Order: sequence, then C-alpha cells, then structure tokens
Amino acid sequence: MVGHRFHALMAAVVRRLPFGLSRVVAPSMLGFAVINGFTFSVDLGLLTLAHRLLHWPYPAAVTVSYLTAFALSFVLNRGFNFQSHGALGQQTARYVVAVGVNYLVFVLGVGTGLTAVGVGYALARVLSGLLEGVYMYCVMRWVVFQDTAAAPAGAATPEPTAARAAAAARDSSGARATAAADHHSTTSADS
Repeated sequence: MVGHRFHALMAAVVRRLPFGLSRVVAPSMLGFAVINGFTFSVDLGLLTLAHRLLHWPYPAAVTVSYLTAFALSFVLNRGFNFQSHGALGQQTARYVVAVGVNYLVFVLGVGTGLTAVGVGYALARVLSGLLEGVYMYCVMRWVVFQDTAAAPAGAATPEPTAARAAAAARDSSGARATAAADHHSTTSADS
C-alpha cells in the first residue's frame, strides 16, 4: 500500500517536470534518486563517523558505510520504488553481485584513486557515488527487479504500475470484445 502511494507520488512529480523531462524521466528513476539520496546520506554519515571520528582506515570505513547503505537501499527500492514481488533469494543474489562489482569499480577503484591523488575523502565519495548511482539504477531496474520491467525486446519498458494498468485495460477490453462477439452471435442465432 505504501509502495503504491510512493510510486503514485513519484509519477505525479514526474508529470510536472519542466522542459519535456516528463517524457524522459521515469517515476522509478525519480524514486531511485529520492531513496538513494537518503541512503547515500546514511553512507556518508557513517563514513564520516568511522573515518574522521573513529580514525578507521578509508577502505574499512567506506566498506562498513557502503554495506549498510546498500542493504537499506535494496529494502526500500524493492518495497517502495520497484514494488517487486519476484523471488527474494534470486533478487538478493543478483543484487549482491551488482553491489560487488559496484564496490570494486566505483567505491574502491574510483574513490580510493581520487583520495590517492589528493581529493578529500568526502568529495571522492560524492564523485564515485554519482557514477555508481547511474550504474545501480540500471542494474536494479533491468536486472535485479526484472519482474517489474518485463517487456518484449526492443519495446519501451513500462513502469510497474503502468504495466499493471495496461494489462488490466487489455483484459477488460478483451472481455468487452468477447461479450460483444457473444452477444452478436446470440442475436444472429436468434434471427
């Protein structure tokens, strides 16, 4: 129920976007940005606590903050944003692989590389976070929660709520067409 309200709110906001952005930005993309903006602040807060206040080495601090934020992101995106009802075990396995790749490439690779060349740890995390955001949205929408993005190859992928509405419309129009055909055949038989 809350997931549907969240998605409806994101869809309403997207409809009001200026400059034709409503044709480009999917409600799930905005929802991902909202949820992951929150979880990224959790990530950065934990990183600051562990690295600056507790004096943990950057790789250890970023690992703890990263894993905490991504666990929270999975739960919130699954329930609120993508409203997925797929097999939790399979989704979790795909997510763990995606997070592992993300961690090695963006968090440790880009983040540690930037800190090595003198960029402050917080700015390094923000910059690597921007890159990982694009990667993770794509992976979550089309790989992890693929049950909500199923569409024929080459077709535009509908949003979960829109897909359900389209299916319901097809079902009801099919039922009306069948009823009309039945009525027509009954009327013809009576003549």
